Amino acid sequence: MSHPSPFPPAGSARAAVAWSDPARQAAFEAWLSPLVPAHGLLPATLRPASADASFRRYLRLDTQSGASLVVMDAPPEKEDCRPFVHVQALLHAAGLRVPQVLAWDEAHGFMLLTDLGVQTAIERLDARDPQAAHAWYVQAVGLLIDWQRASRPGALPAYDDALLRRELQLFPDWYIARHRAIPLTGAQQAVLAKAFDAIVAQNLAAPSVFVHRDFMMRNLMVGEDGRLGVLDFQDAVLGPVTYDIASLLRDAFISWEEDFVIDITVRYWEKARRAGILGAASSSGWGADFGEFYRAVDWMALQRHLKVAGIFARLTLRDGKPKYLQDAPRFIHYIRQTAGRYRELSPLLRLVDEIEGTQAPVGYAFGRV
Repeated sequence: MSHPSPFPPAGSARAAVAWSDPARQAAFEAWLSPLVPAHGLLPATLRPASADASFRRYLRLDTQSGASLVVMDAPPEKEDCRPFVHVQALLHAAGLRVPQVLAWDEAHGFMLLTDLGVQTAIERLDARDPQAAHAWYVQAVGLLIDWQRASRPGALPAYDDALLRRELQLFPDWYIARHRAIPLTGAQQAVLAKAFDAIVAQNLAAPSVFVHRDFMMRNLMVGEDGRLGVLDFQDAVLGPVTYDIASLLRDAFISWEEDFVIDITVRYWEKARRAGILGAASSSGWGADFGEFYRAVDWMALQRHLKVAGIFARLTLRDGKPKYLQDAPRFIHYIRQTAGRYRELSPLLRLVDEIEGTQAPVGYAFGRV
């Protein structure tokens, strides 16, 4: 017995989903077809959900029950879905709300996922109203603590010296050389190399935990019950305990005054101390001195800001996604702010000012040396 195709003809609602490769579209339809009765799918409702900075995109479709599900479209020649599946299992085991994998075509890079909602946490925030944002950040800190408490060696790739340096190199390669089109002199290259050495050494001194690697409000989804769910976790590693809290509070897309940042960081620090996340000897080092911990978060954030400035330039110049580079000034501000706070980073501040054509303010750096 033949059955009508579950896919509507061109020109219907489904036409909103564009396919540049007809063969990939055919593979998708062949994969989705048997899932229609199994999950009560309504293929005519298939529509774009979101895209990210990689080659992945997400589609949403409704079900007969009135719920919705999400399809990940990740071309296997450009994206490997195996880390997503592996990290999803780790996050789920740690008690975090993450999409459940309902079906996976590993050969073609299609995945059917549960839907965590249509609104990201950042959409609930107003930079002019930190009081209203406070509860969302406290909840995010709780998720981060649960994630880090589940850490164990060998479960994720190491965020090691080589990876930290590869990420830092994105700044001179893409932001300076390609975006700003500035050739660095030998002296400037030496300044950058010395700063990178110091940044890497500081960050590798941190205890190692599970690191989401892009833990920010744009990747946290608000559920119908107000609970936050976690997305975009496929690049997770085992690395510095300071990374995710730095990512959360020195955000790519929203900025807060430092009193707010300190308040949330203190709350995280206190919870991390009690959970033993800052090391066995919480009575010494970072576990005893919030100032030392805050300095370490600053230095970790600096590594991330340099990396992201390079990534945003690459996304614009190589991948044709100019919207990301529009946020580069936020990261240059973060870089200048941090470099201006610590004496050993003064040469880096002068270099960034030369690149940006700005003048460093006259003042004092009080960072511990």
